[in-house]
Amino acid sequence: MTILAAVAVLLLMTQTVVADDHEEATEGESNVIIDVVLPLSLAFIMFSLGLGLTTSDFGLVFTEPKAFAIGITNQMLVLPIIGFSVATILGLSGEMAVGLMILACCPGGVTSNILTKLAKGDTALSISYTAVVSVVTVISLPLIIGFSMDHFMGEAAPDIDILSLGVTMFMLTALPVTVGMLMRRYSPDRTDKIEPRASKLAAGLFVIIVIAAIVSEFDTLMDNLGTLGPAVIILNVVMLGIGWSSASVFGLNEQRATTVAIESGIQNASVGITVGGLILAPTAGATLSTLSLPSGVYGVLMYLVIAPFLFWRRNSSVQE
Repeated sequence: MTILAAVAVLLLMTQTVVADDHEEATEGESNVIIDVVLPLSLAFIMFSLGLGLTTSDFGLVFTEPKAFAIGITNQMLVLPIIGFSVATILGLSGEMAVGLMILACCPGGVTSNILTKLAKGDTALSISYTAVVSVVTVISLPLIIGFSMDHFMGEAAPDIDILSLGVTMFMLTALPVTVGMLMRRYSPDRTDKIEPRASKLAAGLFVIIVIAAIVSEFDTLMDNLGTLGPAVIILNVVMLGIGWSSASVFGLNEQRATTVAIESGIQNASVGITVGGLILAPTAGATLSTLSLPSGVYGVLMYLVIAPFLFWRRNSSVQE
């Protein structure tokens, strides 16, 4: 009960911090979706991720340094560069370009772990990536997004407090994961009972967030579909290819190459949608920010892109 009470306090703290930061940034009317629903949903999704993690999941950083270094380099360095290149070459508008960069900075999350398992990849390695990147993103995402807003939006960019965004990211991602891990460690029996239901609820919240992002900005989506759709597909396909190729070049076996490819090409769309709303308030009559739209579109299209890859890897594993 003590741990469950801590979770409740954590979510309340997250709500308070996010609402305060967003109110200061937008100086507008409060939006319950942006200020409450999205942050709490993301915090719970990350908490559910933490329920399945242990401290040993960070161990592959030391026991398998080459495999880990390849994946981390792809996620933290190559992915933002490719995202920047795609946004520039396709000429995305300022807000859409920044939205794509937000997506490119997001960790893989539970989605990449599940897809790795379906593809017969190295699930333990995937979980290790997720555990570390979810923490590192607290620092990397605010810095990259700050640069992206200056570059793509110029004077039209809203004021952003990098430190405040970093603290908010910590409250929404790293802290809930830590609470989930503590619950796993100190109350494993209760966690085993809670985790299946928490995972299903987290998956449901993810679906709702993606649908809400698309529906709320449907007109904007239609106006930008010609460039936004190809942009997220290209980002997904290119990073899957880079992930597989880099792992193969450095001599990783096919199981781990599968994992590196998925971790390189799959991002947590719910993080991107939430962060977009925290940075820029929705326009009048809209529910979500236009900065969230690339992540929303990606949350749907990534399954169309990854499906052939999953089919290929599963078949190859069966034949082997």
